Amino acid sequence: MDRLWIRDLIVHATIGVHEEERRTVQPLIVNVWLACDLRPAGKSDRIEETVNYREVQDGLLKLAAESRDRLLERLADRMAMFCLQYPQVEGVRIRIEKPRALRHARSAAVEIERGRIISEV
Repeated sequence: MDRLWIRDLIVHATIGVHEEERRTVQPLIVNVWLACDLRPAGKSDRIEETVNYREVQDGLLKLAAESRDRLLERLADRMAMFCLQYPQVEGVRIRIEKPRALRHARSAAVEIERGRIISEV
């Protein structure tokens, strides 16, 4: 299975369990791994034969901006379902880091996998 990556996408969301977290928009770092068959695009050199990563990026930015989720797990799941709307995508792995989540750590993060086929990266 081929892989398409979007690495270290900075999104901004209203997210958190505690009211003080939800008062301001917070930056999150999103990494996306898409399992898909890239052979048709490799042969044709046509964007219609692949997953347009700019479209994926824009969709993820919008999901985050409109989010009122309390948990990273929920936002990650919604992002994964968005990615699986593309017919070429057979599996997705989403990792979301919240840099300001813990006082003594660089970040806290969740990572989920969804889809028909997931293999080790």
